[in-house]
Amino acid sequence: MELDPLLLSRLQFAFVVAFHAIFPVFTIGLASYIALLNGLFFKTDNPAWDRLALFWTKVFAVVFGMGVVSGIVMSFQFGTNWSNFSLAASNFLGPVLSYEVVTAFFLEAAFLGVLLFGRGKVPQGVHLFAAIMVAIGTFISSFWILSANGWMQTPAGVELIEGRFHVTDWSAAIFNPSFPYRFTHMVLASFLTGGFVVAGVSAWYLLIGRDREANRKALSMCLWLLLVLAPTQAVVGDFHGLNTLEHQPTKVAAMEGNWERSANTPLLLFAWPDQEAQENRLEIGIPSLASLILTHDAEGEVPGIGEVPPEEQPPVWIVFWAFRIMVALGLAMIAVALAGLWLRRGGRVYEHRGFLQLMRVMTVTPFVAVLAGWVVTETGRAPWLVYGLMSHAEGLTPSLTGGMALFTLLGYMAVYAVVFCCGVYYLTRVVRQGMLPEAAHDGEVERPKRPLSASHVPFEDASSQPGRS
Repeated sequence: MELDPLLLSRLQFAFVVAFHAIFPVFTIGLASYIALLNGLFFKTDNPAWDRLALFWTKVFAVVFGMGVVSGIVMSFQFGTNWSNFSLAASNFLGPVLSYEVVTAFFLEAAFLGVLLFGRGKVPQGVHLFAAIMVAIGTFISSFWILSANGWMQTPAGVELIEGRFHVTDWSAAIFNPSFPYRFTHMVLASFLTGGFVVAGVSAWYLLIGRDREANRKALSMCLWLLLVLAPTQAVVGDFHGLNTLEHQPTKVAAMEGNWERSANTPLLLFAWPDQEAQENRLEIGIPSLASLILTHDAEGEVPGIGEVPPEEQPPVWIVFWAFRIMVALGLAMIAVALAGLWLRRGGRVYEHRGFLQLMRVMTVTPFVAVLAGWVVTETGRAPWLVYGLMSHAEGLTPSLTGGMALFTLLGYMAVYAVVFCCGVYYLTRVVRQGMLPEAAHDGEVERPKRPLSASHVPFEDASSQPGRS
């Protein structure tokens, strides 16, 4: 069987991006949470906030490290597997990715050391400032990355001349038509991910009766956050969908499983898209609801997949079901947030074992939802690498063979398996160790001697913060 280098390269990039994406989507939200906890401790001097800040900083250290290791590979892939695309898009993507390193990565690297190793060694105000800078750095990083991705989805401000993109308007290229919606959607997803993880871990600690004061505070904060952001994400997603309908109608048609342009289009709850026959099997839907959602008019027209040739159609089955997974999990998040609001009466939210167990289960749902959303975004634009201007086949490295692509794919899978197992091992240690007891804040802190030592400082080595500055 002949190996297809294009298919294998797409699978490799999908694997690397999917593995990497779960880390920054967590750390972006977690960094802001850590900054908030440090701020609350600075203001109130309540040791509960201090214990929470130290614990989640340990978690952040491990996850951030895994994100850095897994993300390095992506830049290499542009040169090894997508050299034609790298050459063609270098005038825009080269500077943008450099800006991300200069403005975000350097900022994070400088202050991350203070955040991880400066505890008890620098004034409390300086430590708080470092936490804020790390949080800001994560937002700047996501700004540039999503600008680059948005440009590939909705290219603007460039001209394609002799196979190379030349920037004619930097503002239009950076703030491309889909960027504001994509950036907002991703930031909210990051806060939701961080909120559900913190809530899930806090719920587990409450179930086993560990540090009830601190974990009640953490769970309460997260439930308020989720109550606001989960419905907000649905609204932002609607606006994002309308933007996608305008600029990538075929992607929206695939999301809805709609093969021919039609009015009064039903919202399909279930269907089995048959791309070869260009139709659906076993449809179950709600009449006119897709038209109402997408056009805000029950009789509005929804584009059809069949409006473009078969070779320009994305894999409909994948896009269709990934979209439904994302939406279903989003609705589940809203329902859980509302249940938490209901159980607040009489403080039942901290004692209801069924709800606390549910929060533990919900810890993984935002990661699945984010991955499903990225599948919709990236698979839905196929076969385009730069939408409407450059296809995947045109961007592939000409000399790449199927054997080479398979070898690197298997290599990345093996290395990432080791990275993942090591990361899970350290995270398990951190979570089992839990938060420092209040009594541990009276001793002297020993400076960690290795980077990952910051993730598992033993109880007896912790100390209180020095005075405010």
